[in-house]
Amino acid sequence: MGRETNTHSIRALEKQIEDGKGDVIKLKRHRNSLLNITTRVPPEILGSIFSWSLVRPEDVWEYEGLQKGSYNFLLVCHHWFEVASRTPEIWSFWGNTLQDWKKRHHRSGATPLDLVLYGYDSDPGVLFDESLRDAVRSRVMQDTIRQVHLLSDGAVTLTSIISSLIPDDEGGQNDNIESIVWHGEGFTPVDVSDFFARSRLSRLRVLDLYGDFWISSWDYLTPRTTLLTTLSLKITTPPPSPIPTASQLFSILTSNPDLRTLCLYDATLPKDVDRSTSKVQLHNLKFLTLVGEFRNIFGLLRRLTLPRVLDEMHLDASDSTTEDISQTLGPYMRDHFRRDARFQDKLWVYCSSFTSSATISVGIKRAQTTALIEVLPQVSLVVQAPLAPPGAMEPSLFSLITLVPLEHVVSFHAGRGTQLSEELFLMIPNIETLRISQFELSEGFLQPNPTGPYANTKLLPLLQSLCLEDILYVDDDDDYDDDYDDWGYLATYLAHQTSDNQAISLQVIGDFRHGFPKAAEGIKDLVEEFTYTQKLRHRRG
Repeated sequence: MGRETNTHSIRALEKQIEDGKGDVIKLKRHRNSLLNITTRVPPEILGSIFSWSLVRPEDVWEYEGLQKGSYNFLLVCHHWFEVASRTPEIWSFWGNTLQDWKKRHHRSGATPLDLVLYGYDSDPGVLFDESLRDAVRSRVMQDTIRQVHLLSDGAVTLTSIISSLIPDDEGGQNDNIESIVWHGEGFTPVDVSDFFARSRLSRLRVLDLYGDFWISSWDYLTPRTTLLTTLSLKITTPPPSPIPTASQLFSILTSNPDLRTLCLYDATLPKDVDRSTSKVQLHNLKFLTLVGEFRNIFGLLRRLTLPRVLDEMHLDASDSTTEDISQTLGPYMRDHFRRDARFQDKLWVYCSSFTSSATISVGIKRAQTTALIEVLPQVSLVVQAPLAPPGAMEPSLFSLITLVPLEHVVSFHAGRGTQLSEELFLMIPNIETLRISQFELSEGFLQPNPTGPYANTKLLPLLQSLCLEDILYVDDDDDYDDDYDDWGYLATYLAHQTSDNQAISLQVIGDFRHGFPKAAEGIKDLVEEFTYTQKLRHRRG
């Protein structure tokens, strides 16, 4: 049958399909059998195209899974189905639910397998049954598993899968596993001790355990981890696994000189680190996260030799005091900022204060834009925040701000609970862009104390851009016209700030459909550029 005849026949069949005449499935199969592409593309190239078309998780933190219709190319024609069936790479990923696993596990052969489970959305009626256990056991015997990423809130399912991964004494050794990411919470602890005791894991580069897992001895990890680039441990089992000693943790870190990401949380932070005199060299580290008790965090920090440049550091101390910040954290952070020359550039700062914690994040403001977007490097500190009197800044937040190279701060984001005081802005005199979230407009907004020494000056002399997000109304009644009075405080400030023809842009984000539109007419004339982005309205309380 020639090309013209093929084209005519295909169009005729498509018309019948469109009109719903006859058996649609048979019509589609007949049409697909006439497509010339089945004979024009070599099978090995066609198979590669199929493999590339599948959507798979490329990052250890992502579990997007397969998009609907990813395997629709199997339905195009018999030739495509045969090519796909003979392309092992297509079946090296079974999908990310047990339902997907049951559909595809029998096709995978011996290609390197990425075993992914996103069990939060799984059908509870689909079980990790004998056929799936046998398929995983077969992969363990062949030692053809490349990644094991399991996320689930079901202890039975996780226990069954991990148990099937444990090598037999005479069987495979899990020598080819490169990445282990296991997240599970809210159930009876899953014992993973035998897996680590009996697996070689000589190629393991990513180890991320988060949740209710039990490891009887941390000594299992040292001989089995020598190539790690990512180590993230948050064991939350009640009762927890034995807490690693400083000696055990240092042994793991020392055996992995290529480590780039280190995250340790709570029960995985040694409590005896103060009794250790050892130092650990982490010359390739880029990302550091430590969360737990202040004493354990900063005891460990003093014994880590970090590179001059880190891309990100996050420290979260749950029981710190103002004295801890000024006497222990202060000297350490000032030295860190001084050693990293990137913090001598234009800085972005975010700070907020709640009833139980104070947070500050520091990063580099993106060049050539007024957007308050932080980029690497970034330092984030979260500490306990003692309650302060109304109108005063939290002592912990004040102490955190003083750790920053304030003369380099040009972008400032004041989050919930931050007191917008004269004292605060005098500390950071070079602000060019200011973003304020979840606050109440009040008299004297962003202006100096009228009876103080700075009464006739501007607190923000270099300000170019102001963004107000999620303003909290003072009154929570139905008289929306009263909201106009709140916006009057903003108009007063803008008149003060632009009195010498200084140009400033204003962005308002929120849902202010009543008092704000009336006030906006006068505000627009006071700024060079005005933007209003509407979103869900916020009210105090």
